[in-house]
Amino acid sequence: MIRRFLKYVEITTKITSLFAFAMTLSYLFFIGQPIDTLRTAVFFLGMFLFDLTTTAINNYIDTKTNHQQLQFKRSIALLIIYVLFVLSTACGLYLFYLTDVVVLVVGVLCFAFGVLYTYGPIPISRQPLGEIFSGFFYGFAIPFLVLYINMPEGHFLTFAVSRDALDLRLQIWPFVSLILLSIPPFCTTANIMLANNICDLEKDITVKRYTLPYYLGKRSLYVFAALYYLAFLSVVVMVVTGILSPLCLLSLVVLIPVQKNIMVFFKKQDKMETFPVAIKNYLLIMGTVTISIFLSGLFPI
Repeated sequence: MIRRFLKYVEITTKITSLFAFAMTLSYLFFIGQPIDTLRTAVFFLGMFLFDLTTTAINNYIDTKTNHQQLQFKRSIALLIIYVLFVLSTACGLYLFYLTDVVVLVVGVLCFAFGVLYTYGPIPISRQPLGEIFSGFFYGFAIPFLVLYINMPEGHFLTFAVSRDALDLRLQIWPFVSLILLSIPPFCTTANIMLANNICDLEKDITVKRYTLPYYLGKRSLYVFAALYYLAFLSVVVMVVTGILSPLCLLSLVVLIPVQKNIMVFFKKQDKMETFPVAIKNYLLIMGTVTISIFLSGLFPI
């Protein structure tokens, strides 16, 4: 039963949310910002449960068209989706109660994306926007929320609503720092989806699923490589601007195996043989970035 559930929610694919979360915690440790245990735990539980929810919805919808077998009867599979959704929503509402309306707005956007990714008249997964949306919500939204609920009030923005006006003020440098910090998880997450869509291109066309590789053709391989280079470049920029410690330049050592994996994928795009290089590159980049940021907190330079 448990094994079937874990397969249904594809537990092995949750690295994209877990590493983005871990990287942000490492950054909080590096800058010496105390972590609000309750808020962070509630966020993590809600994030993880909703990640399971979106995968379950994706599998439930997809099996209607690809004629594959679900791990449970459809009624049970649907019930699991409802339970996961209610639990993740409860966590989100409790986090809103502990924080403010900004968390509610961002949380609602994340929930909407998760549902509309597969469900609806024109699911996001059938458009050339999947890479951008997945990169944004896993790569940017998770770090933003983790930082927002732990940083002092007004660090990123101030938001006030009155009878006569809505006042929103952004703090430019903190937001620039957040964007730069989000580039590695954004790029590596987007590349997992891009590699998947490249490998599934012919099959997707037969079911009228027109993803980014359909429009880019062979150029999608160059986008695949460029996103990894952008992730490494962002680390260099963050070190130069003082956002990260020079110790984080150690993460650049994985450029060599990442480049080898890129060349493997350039030679052949196959779901079983070469798609796993996108997972390997994600682990290499996000793993070393997360560890190097954490080490920077242990050994200040």
